[in-house]
Amino acid sequence: MAYGPFDLTGRVALITGGNGGIGLGMAEALAQAGADVCIWGTNPDKNARALETLERHGTRVAAMVCDVADESAVMRCFAETLETFGRVDGCFANAGIGGRGTAFEEMTNDEWRRMLAVNLDGVFYTFRAAAGHMKQRAEAGDPFGRLVGTASLAAISGQARGEHYAATKGAIVAMIKALAVEYARYGVTAHTLLPGWIETEMTEGAFGYDKFVDNVMKRIPMRRWGTPEDFGGIAVYIMSTASSYHTSETFLIDGGYFTF
Repeated sequence: MAYGPFDLTGRVALITGGNGGIGLGMAEALAQAGADVCIWGTNPDKNARALETLERHGTRVAAMVCDVADESAVMRCFAETLETFGRVDGCFANAGIGGRGTAFEEMTNDEWRRMLAVNLDGVFYTFRAAAGHMKQRAEAGDPFGRLVGTASLAAISGQARGEHYAATKGAIVAMIKALAVEYARYGVTAHTLLPGWIETEMTEGAFGYDKFVDNVMKRIPMRRWGTPEDFGGIAVYIMSTASSYHTSETFLIDGGYFTF
């Protein structure tokens, strides 16, 4: 018999950047556990493919085109998500972009601001909408909520030529800790995920570089790259009532890379 708290039937999860990579890995696991799932992404074709994948699990699913760097788009899509599902129990702010390896002294203002717009402003807009909704529900007698941000190993280790990326991910960790404290009284928990080297579209370039692979793989005790599926279990745990007294965590999922 399955462990009851991991049955997410009746819960609704929103995952930004949920049409691929880590986001889709979490979305699939949540749907398999019984949750209804809404994914946001900027690519309509990827959204459609992801939706087909999620529909196989038999829960209600939806996909919306949303650029999280656009405040008005986030507000519109959050309202549409509520109209479609009636509630949002878990909000996974996962959408983000990577840097292209510019030397710090050559980094342009446009590169810096674009990174902050998507990776930090987008998280702020998304969590602001979700936290307000969850607080309102709690005040109406329905206290429950999960705020989950996808940061990176770069938040706690030095990433040369990626200072703009690292700055956004470190800020997400700090934001989550503040949210965990402010919204705990409403039954809302907040956590950060810190992925290590995971096989996704964002990392294809690095993984195709033999020197990088040779240098990095031997530093991963598990001797493999992470996969989007490696984030499914933690997503289900966070969304479940089993994690109700667990908040402000930074879940480092890197195969032991940072420790080693």
